[in-house]
Amino acid sequence: MAIGVLLIDDHEVVRRGLRELLGDEPDIEVVAEAGSVDEALAVAMHVEPDVAVVDVRLGDGDGVTLCRDLRSLPNPPHCLMLTAFDDEEAMVGAIMAGAAGYLLKQVRGQDVVNAVREVAAGRSLLDPVTTGHVLDRLRGPGPADELAAFTERERSVLELIGQGLSNREIAGELFLAEKTVKNYVTSVLGKLGMRRRTQAAAWVARRER
Repeated sequence: MAIGVLLIDDHEVVRRGLRELLGDEPDIEVVAEAGSVDEALAVAMHVEPDVAVVDVRLGDGDGVTLCRDLRSLPNPPHCLMLTAFDDEEAMVGAIMAGAAGYLLKQVRGQDVVNAVREVAAGRSLLDPVTTGHVLDRLRGPGPADELAAFTERERSVLELIGQGLSNREIAGELFLAEKTVKNYVTSVLGKLGMRRRTQAAAWVARRER
């Protein structure tokens, strides 16, 4: 039985290139294509592919969320994420969504072919070391020392970030200059190993559950 593949990308030229690449392989068959999130879900339920090759960034949504939805189907495909961007956040999302593989579009064509075969066989193409670091970062340290590296002021700033307050609002709450708050926010994000305050807010929400 050939490996049934669903191609999901909002660029027709990318889908065409992947179809030609995979179509040359005797053990792989492109059974369907989709250019949007809604179309992909409808098609996947109809054709039940073995592997879905999913672009991380789609015109009407993101591939990571789509991967999670595809993995929730009664007969879920293995998801191989394909992206033009080396984005750690997207990789974190892909791992959490249950993706079996994550490839940059700059890879050789044969690498994509091999990746489809690997994930179809139930194997993971996510580097175990990188995956381990990502999951460790998401889990964070134990409850006793989660905030051990934070000063009392940084903890206050982090708590207010978790409440969705802006730098100006935090400055008003703590009677600080807005520039001082900005420096605290930078320090807090650095200690959390994060780049965006939305990530910190999500971290606070998970910790308080």
